[in-house]
Parts: sequence; C-alpha cells; structure tokens
Amino acid sequence: MRYVVESLEDTKKIAIEFAHKIKKGDLIKFYGDLGAGKTTFIAFVLKELGVNTLVTSPTFSLLKSYKTNEFEIAHFDMYRINTEEAIEAGFDEILNDPNIVKFVEWPDNVVGLYQDNFYKVKISFELEKRVIEI
Repeated sequence: MRYVVESLEDTKKIAIEFAHKIKKGDLIKFYGDLGAGKTTFIAFVLKELGVNTLVTSPTFSLLKSYKTNEFEIAHFDMYRINTEEAIEAGFDEILNDPNIVKFVEWPDNVVGLYQDNFYKVKISFELEKRVIEI
C-alpha cells in the first residue's frame, strides 16, 4: 500500500491500521532518511499494540524492549552498528526469535541476520509531502 500523508494525524491512522496486522514473531524493516518519521510511526504502532511508555529512538542504546499482553517487542536502530557487532551483541538471536515482534530501523546496515518473511515500511518525501509505503 502507498499512502500520501498530509498530517501527523494521517500517519497515526496508517500506523493504527498497520498495528492490527502484526502477529507474534513478525519482523518489520523500516527505511527512510534521518528525520523521515520512522520512530514516530513505530511509536504510534506500539501505542496501538498496548505499549504505554514513551517510545523513543534506540539510536544510542541500539535496542529497546517493550511488552504487551500479547507479545514482546524489540525495537532496533542499526544506524551505528554492522553485522559483526550485531552478532557479538546477540541481536541475531532476538531477530530470529519466533516469539518476539521486531521493529528494525536501518536494516541494511546489518545483513544476513533476518528471517525471510518481513514487512517493509518505507517513509520518504515526494513534492514536499510524506509518503508511506508498506
């Protein structure tokens, strides 16, 4: 699906709709430039899934974990890490855990660690409007 976003409220509606598709074990890869809105989108999804804490980017911690009544959630930011470092940190085990929902920003910086089935969410700008593709 491709959405042209006019407002933050539009982003929230799309995120809520997407949240209802997520199942235990899903992997969601997020693509977009710095400041595109990846973490904002993820925060809306997590809120809809039942996360009641503040969701911020795991840029410096690399990983933030959350729990809902249905499943555990791992939110990664791979901007400052490579494949070898991810393996050393044990991220490969989390990324392939069938019981954890994984949200990964900058997934191309860490290759070869992901399951084959995943959602791809791309957030970009076209003609000064935000575009979300899922």
